Amino acid sequence: MTWWSHPASGTACPRAWSPAPAFPPRTDADTGYGNALNVQRAGREFERAGVAALHLEDQTFPKRCGHYDDKSVIPAGEMAQKLRAARDAMTDPDIILIARTDALAVEGLDAAVERAQAYAAAGADVIFIEAPVSVEQIETIARRVPQPKLINMFQGGKTPLVPVARLKGLGYQIVIIPSDLQRTAIRAMDDVLAAIARDGSSAALADRMASFTEREAVVDTAGYLARDATYAG
Repeated sequence: MTWWSHPASGTACPRAWSPAPAFPPRTDADTGYGNALNVQRAGREFERAGVAALHLEDQTFPKRCGHYDDKSVIPAGEMAQKLRAARDAMTDPDIILIARTDALAVEGLDAAVERAQAYAAAGADVIFIEAPVSVEQIETIARRVPQPKLINMFQGGKTPLVPVARLKGLGYQIVIIPSDLQRTAIRAMDDVLAAIARDGSSAALADRMASFTEREAVVDTAGYLARDATYAG
């Protein structure tokens, strides 16, 4: 789930992912795929695709997951130019530019906050200081970075879990939870495969499975069949 508040209006919009999202996507553009000119190309292409927000980060390429060790970051000035390039490339003023820094683990909290301010000055609408390792750091970032903020919050990462309501109260406008559903699905598939290997069927786990009717509703089989019928001879 992402709790989204538009940085300009402050209007809160809780959203949960569904088969047909009711809002345009927030796109992770990683490091921008190269230098400032590559970032400009990426910005134009993502705008043409209809994104609502573009997310750029200051790791060196190839990047690592923000919760891995041994990360490295490019100079703050280079990242600021990438952000300026992205902003210059996009014609829609409503596209939100999100700047992520991984400097906390590399250079420390003070340096990460300094980068946050530089990135905001370069045109970022939202700041994302990745992987705080304590509630105190989460609170410090909220206090020292007045701009709209994003935080990454998932089970098992370096960042301690804090309830969304608490994060909202601290001033975080966007909360991303990137892998919990994926890892839940992995465990569920392992369990079903183990049951099939043991019993010859998945019957023992029937109460944990969506019914076939529920599955058909999620993938909208009826809708596809109805549309197919309109083109039948």
